[in-house]
Amino acid sequence: MTDRRILITNDDGIDSPGIIRLARAALNFGSVFVVAPERENSGVSHSISLRHSVMVHPYDFPVKGVEAYSCSGTPGDCVRVGSLSIMKERPDAVLSGINYGYNVATDIQYSATAGAAFEAEFQGFPAIALSEGACDIHEVTDRYLGEILEELMGREYVPGYMYNVNFPGCPLSECKGILWDRRVSRQIFYKDHYNVLQKLPDGGMELMVEGVHEPVSEEGTDYGAVLDNYVSVGRVSNIS
Repeated sequence: MTDRRILITNDDGIDSPGIIRLARAALNFGSVFVVAPERENSGVSHSISLRHSVMVHPYDFPVKGVEAYSCSGTPGDCVRVGSLSIMKERPDAVLSGINYGYNVATDIQYSATAGAAFEAEFQGFPAIALSEGACDIHEVTDRYLGEILEELMGREYVPGYMYNVNFPGCPLSECKGILWDRRVSRQIFYKDHYNVLQKLPDGGMELMVEGVHEPVSEEGTDYGAVLDNYVSVGRVSNIS
């Protein structure tokens, strides 16, 4: 099916390389609308704007044939604005990404890439979140992206779930293929602690979070897949 209406957003911002690559690939499957944050929104999860307005502006997107808008709100806002106000008809699919850095294991609950996909599913749209290793190696993503989009967008919509895809940040020669139906790992992707930047006169403190990567592979999971250089594809349950 090549006449789908596809809405794309992300949390890295509308000018990120990942969303440009995703939009280019999505054009093979239908008409593409991009509504994405004007600046980075990592870690805002499924939040939306309720007490203040959001600004939306046409955006000169660098992929011909894509209608694009920047939004002052969160990725969740972008899904709502795009599907409820900008697109004249409901999207057939919502894609979120391609995120710079994995969204696996317990990190999914913080991820705004996943949050946008959850919002799309909440609105009743088939949704896919896509992420890759935080590096400049895109060989695996470029090899498998089209194949995975075709498979997942061709599936019947199952209410209550979105798909979560993670591409390993390794050379294509080291990738072992795709693992489907991965469950979400219960492992911690980053073990966080807070560093004291300064102590304040009133007895308070200025703190800054720091995460230490502690890779622990877990068989059958999304985290285990990417650690073993597989593409991970799984369904994640939405709160709805």
